[in-house]
Amino acid sequence: NVQECINAVVNQSGLHNYEILVLDDESSDQTLSELRKFSSIKIIEGQPTPQDWLGKLWACHQLAEHSTGEYLVFLDADVRLSKNAISSALNSMQEWDFISPYPRQLTEGFLQRVFQPLLQWSWLASVPLILTYKFPIKSMTIANGQFFIVKKSAYLKSGGHFKIKGEVLDDLMLARQLITSGFRGSVAEASQVATCKMYNTNIELIRGYQKSLYKAFGNPIGIVFTLIILVLNGIVPIVAAMQGSNLALLAFVLIFLSRVFSSLRTGGIPSTALLHPVAVGLLIILIFYSWYGRLTKTLTWRDRNIIHG
Repeated sequence: NVQECINAVVNQSGLHNYEILVLDDESSDQTLSELRKFSSIKIIEGQPTPQDWLGKLWACHQLAEHSTGEYLVFLDADVRLSKNAISSALNSMQEWDFISPYPRQLTEGFLQRVFQPLLQWSWLASVPLILTYKFPIKSMTIANGQFFIVKKSAYLKSGGHFKIKGEVLDDLMLARQLITSGFRGSVAEASQVATCKMYNTNIELIRGYQKSLYKAFGNPIGIVFTLIILVLNGIVPIVAAMQGSNLALLAFVLIFLSRVFSSLRTGGIPSTALLHPVAVGLLIILIFYSWYGRLTKTLTWRDRNIIHG
């Protein structure tokens, strides 16, 4: 996994005077030996994760401390970049202080292909991005930590990962923290220049969403409101349409078309839009499952306990 990622970064075009820092976070596989094959990167052997930190955030914090560049480009190991991905993202920033290029999400198997497109559709359909491009609106902030670029000066002044060291939704919280600190930036659709395969198995998908969904919608009132909205736009239209409601059928068709548009825009599979009610039903189940894990303190990710912020 890390070899393909590093190869893509090493072969980036349009960049000058840059460094590649890679942190080995106490890996127990062959990651470190694979990293040592690259002469053009600087390997940082990660320190043990402190009690009140999440592992990924501690890794990002260490990388930022060792960096000397004007811009910080945070990249997950499962992201693959086109040759001009970073330079085009930097050019797109213009006057912004950060940008979150959203990779095309690669999927395999029925469950992933049905559920994963819901992720990008949710923000494409609900957040007026043109407003977030012009105005720093915290409540409309969207971000994806798979590929995240920020000016180092803004990162440090806002507190960086230190301020969010226990947050499972670190990407969103980092972006909101930057906005709150007076900096500007937003998400950007980047399916043409970056891809990411988040999960290899259905179990990984379930565990991955379980660890964070309990925090995704704020307080209990926000969760109840979200569940109502999900039922109204995902379940009610198809059920009512099957009972003969023309208005419900129109609602389902409009939602279906928005899902198709989202798939075409982000490199997804348009036909999965027909299974929107199934995807929403699964999301509702995962929200409850996430809260079950939170309340029973059994949330884990890749054999590591999740510390709650």
